[in-house]
Amino acid sequence: MPEYEAVIGLETHIQLNTQTKIFCSCKADSWFDPPNTNICPVCTGLPGVLPVLNKAVVEKAVLLAAAMHAEIQPLSYFDRKNYFYPDLPKGYQISQYDMPLARGGYLDLPMPDGSVRHVTITKLHIEEDAGKTRNEGGRRLIDFNRCGVPLVEMVTGPDLRSADEAAQYLIRLRQLVRWLGVSEGDMEKGHLRCDANVSIRPKGADYLNPKTEIKNVNSIDAVREAIQKEIARQIREVEAGHQIEAWTLEWDEDAQTLRKMRSKETEADYRYFREPDLLPLRLDDAWREAILADLPELPLERRARFVAEHGLPEYDADILTSERSLSEYFESAVRAYGGDPKRVSNWMMNEILAFLNEKAISAADLRLKPEHLAEIISLVDKGVINANTGKALIPKVHESGRAPKEIVDAEGLAKVSDEEAIRAVCREVLDENPAEVASYKGGKETLIGWFVGQVMRKTRGKADAKMARAILEELLKQA
Repeated sequence: MPEYEAVIGLETHIQLNTQTKIFCSCKADSWFDPPNTNICPVCTGLPGVLPVLNKAVVEKAVLLAAAMHAEIQPLSYFDRKNYFYPDLPKGYQISQYDMPLARGGYLDLPMPDGSVRHVTITKLHIEEDAGKTRNEGGRRLIDFNRCGVPLVEMVTGPDLRSADEAAQYLIRLRQLVRWLGVSEGDMEKGHLRCDANVSIRPKGADYLNPKTEIKNVNSIDAVREAIQKEIARQIREVEAGHQIEAWTLEWDEDAQTLRKMRSKETEADYRYFREPDLLPLRLDDAWREAILADLPELPLERRARFVAEHGLPEYDADILTSERSLSEYFESAVRAYGGDPKRVSNWMMNEILAFLNEKAISAADLRLKPEHLAEIISLVDKGVINANTGKALIPKVHESGRAPKEIVDAEGLAKVSDEEAIRAVCREVLDENPAEVASYKGGKETLIGWFVGQVMRKTRGKADAKMARAILEELLKQA
């Protein structure tokens, strides 16, 4: 049997996080709104209305195009994409076709084996969203709230070779749109939607076979699972001597299965023509430069710089650049600390990320400022407090907004380093636990950690742990 490889391309729709829709003043994000409450004559396609282009849509789309290394066009046009579906009230969608906002581009995916998958972009354009249809009790219910929501559609080349690579592409794309601040990128809320085109061919072949299109996948895990199942199905079909037909398939999340929806449309089916109610979109140099002035350092570039400039391991750099606010928090803390960036990274990776996950917040929401974290690390470095006290300061500072040193002084949290005071506590612990002392003397020397823990408990975590251990070992030898 020949070995096969998958050939996968993704069509993604990214909802831009503008305040209003693309051609009217209705609120753009209506996820929590009751059905058909966020609509007007323009987005419901009533006769005689005229669309007016939202400037913010263009600016956010240009930022994304630049981040995707696309060639931004100075002149682009809107077109009517004609098809009839219950949730498309005009009977056509205003989109872009042969003269889109941007052409080309790519997104590089670092792979686990150290290689980089270069994923090309064949098209990037802006368009309006359609509504939403839901089947309930034998009826089809239509919600027009999404009509006119601004989208960027991006189509990749057939460059992905596995379901895991497709999932990695979506993870990196979601990271990028959030990094730029152009979209929330939440697949469960429809901010990022994906259709997958899948075909197979013998390994080493350079031709393309007929593909199927998978629709209705609403999470990255679902995209991975649906593609894996479709690859397996196509291999079974080919090995049984059957031809793969160009069908559009629907993913059933509840049943975890694919089913046929319809034969796949071609571009000719949509009968594109220029949108007569909108002027050409002219992006002059001044406007373009003003938009691109807000283009930040991109995630992969920042990751590489963290490795080169701060000496971080690639693993640390990857985690710390997963979100823009997290990466900016780290760099601000490094500047405030003035010491080894890896020391700051260790606190970020262990303590700060755990706290963010516990509170379900981002670094931008922390009341514990970067300079507060730097102060905590410095207090530990100088021996003013121990590491456990430093960790305990994180929620205290976040909840109160007070400086770490202020809390240490107010609550008497400074480390106890007085040898005689610690020696007295150590004697007290040994006197209270004769059975454990006997076990230690009998060879169970691992109990030393338990004894240290008892000393720390009695001193409310303020004792110098190293000094306490040394004193306990001395006293136990004399016991």
